[in-house]
Amino acid sequence: MVDSQYVLPNGIGIANLDCAEAFKLLSPEERLYAHYLSRACWYGGLVVLLQTSPEAPAIYALLSRLFRVQDPTRLGELARSLGLSDEEYQAFLVYAAGVYANMGNYKSFGDTKFVPNLPKEKLKKLVWESQAFKEHPEEMEALWGRCGDLMFSLEPTQKHLGLSGQGISTYFSANCFMEDAKLAQEFLDSQNISAYNTRLFKTKAHGKKCYEVRLASVLSNDSELDDEMRAKMKCFEFGGCEFTVTRGDYGPLLEKVVENLQKALPYTANPTQAEMLTHYIGSFTQGSITAHKEGSRCWIQDKGPIVESYIGFIESYRDPYGSRGEFEGFVAVVNKAMSAKFALLVASAERLLEELPWPRAFEKDTFLKPDFTSLDVLTFAGSGIPAGINIPNYDDIRQRDGFKNVSLGNVLAVAYATLKEKLTFLAEEDKDLYIKWKGPSFEVQVGLHELLGHGSGKLFVQDDSGAFNFDREAVINPETGELVRSWYQGWRDLGQQVFERGIHLRGVIFDLEGEDAEDVIYINWLNMVRAGLLALEFYTPESGTWRQAHMQARFVILRVLLEAGGGLVSLHRTTGADGKPDAIVSLDRSKITTVGKPALESFLRKLQVLKSTADVVGGRALYEAYSAVTDEEPERFLTLRHTVLLRKEARKLFVQANTRLEGEDVILVQYDSDAAGLIKSFRDRFPEDADYLEQQLLKLAQADVHFWAS
Repeated sequence: MVDSQYVLPNGIGIANLDCAEAFKLLSPEERLYAHYLSRACWYGGLVVLLQTSPEAPAIYALLSRLFRVQDPTRLGELARSLGLSDEEYQAFLVYAAGVYANMGNYKSFGDTKFVPNLPKEKLKKLVWESQAFKEHPEEMEALWGRCGDLMFSLEPTQKHLGLSGQGISTYFSANCFMEDAKLAQEFLDSQNISAYNTRLFKTKAHGKKCYEVRLASVLSNDSELDDEMRAKMKCFEFGGCEFTVTRGDYGPLLEKVVENLQKALPYTANPTQAEMLTHYIGSFTQGSITAHKEGSRCWIQDKGPIVESYIGFIESYRDPYGSRGEFEGFVAVVNKAMSAKFALLVASAERLLEELPWPRAFEKDTFLKPDFTSLDVLTFAGSGIPAGINIPNYDDIRQRDGFKNVSLGNVLAVAYATLKEKLTFLAEEDKDLYIKWKGPSFEVQVGLHELLGHGSGKLFVQDDSGAFNFDREAVINPETGELVRSWYQGWRDLGQQVFERGIHLRGVIFDLEGEDAEDVIYINWLNMVRAGLLALEFYTPESGTWRQAHMQARFVILRVLLEAGGGLVSLHRTTGADGKPDAIVSLDRSKITTVGKPALESFLRKLQVLKSTADVVGGRALYEAYSAVTDEEPERFLTLRHTVLLRKEARKLFVQANTRLEGEDVILVQYDSDAAGLIKSFRDRFPEDADYLEQQLLKLAQADVHFWAS
């Protein structure tokens, strides 16, 4: 029996991201713009397979070939004739849907491997008897040989993503440890090379460590270099090791991205959008993060577009070191009614900033009012879909040029809907109120999190010219009472991922006004402390590590509020109606203002001061102390973790529409909200070049397979 952590249940929630109404309101030019941007995103999303695990590209190709020849219904008829039960075939469909939704065989939220929940021999028999195997037996047998064992393997180092000895990561060769990642980061900083679009491969030659830093680009090493890349594409001696910077990673896939961005250019709404796409094209062609930054600056300046998009190597959560970006691209259509509400929040931002619990000197000199829109997602390619986004992630741009906030309305509408009977760890008297206000309170939480969580707080920097962006003779550290004594050395020296986890605190400390404000505040806080308990699913006791940064943050908030005492938060271990271990988390709403808010403000101030003053070591120590999971009384969190795993609800999967050209028009093709519908959406996604894409994925994966060979 496979541990339930490592399978997706047959009853997993699968929701349709409905954007039909928003798409219908687009003009013909806007539809064409959205179509070609979507194509670019989907092609780029395939890169994530190569960023996840050595076997992920082969698993994708195997599934793609099965379902391109036989749809889920016809393949199901074959499966039943071969002796697979309905439950076993459904388990296979759910597995396939999970691979497509996560763009690999590891969960995007939690970085845990998932395996097919049926006997390996039964799946192999289905593959062997499939029409795809009958048409191409040697190719299908070779595909199974590349991924069949690894698809089912739960060896200790294959259960989670991580560096050598702790997990698997295709951002690094299998022989890379944390010291290798740190040395590589020091090298990259010394050469002013961003890690966002890189991978690291370690070899040895003549007794010397050799590292290849490989940049993602269409062009390869032997192509003509522009001035920027010429300075980077060479061999370097650093730290007693040899570093070689190369490029061309994911080249054939990025070529398709560039091709479709070029097709989108004639349909841009303004010159800023055209300039933005031109920079993106240059970035993906050359491997230049500098060009992507320029494109991001244009993106910030493109205020209130009807069709919104962003694309590139964006979020670094799945890199074990926290520097390399996973490919992501989205296209969405503005929801005008909800965006008007967020505009009111932006208008109030400067007043809200004054309520943050640190001195004015620790806040940005000028609050750069962002574009904050609610969008209905048309396309979101990558490993998962968030509820909200604050981008770009480049700190120099965020501090100097600003950022954009995006709330994904049709994701919020379905992602967090919960049936009362499935609602865990709450008292019965809280459940009806929780269900009523969970959605609205989470919208508030997302808005504050993205706008003020990511958008507030100053970083003290000495730039490359030696100038400081703060008064060294006047700014006092409120935690020590002394002058500020540390700061960042240039914008490439930030390394502050640990601080990003404290951003969740800023979404709950503000007061609200209105008829239902007290209920919304209460459910916002209750949701956060419940999430702190649910977070234990994403902690790995064997390595003492957290697999998901947002959930680690929620656990920290729970710990801070428990430490505040005063009866604010309580955790009780109980026995459920089914006779199995259970727990209830409760919150005294009368003490939110008097006990809870001061506790979070104090912790948030400490974290912001450490962040502003570049005290990464201090920030990590503070954060790790609160995120330690032990079995000490009274909470006994390790024991509670077993209860959480016993009663966990799988994260929903999303079915997304496709766009298709018909003459000079673009039509929207939607699918059923089940595993078969999700599979069909991917089967139809690359109608003209699916075979070419699979061949390129397999070729790219095979070229590097020796880096993870056991």
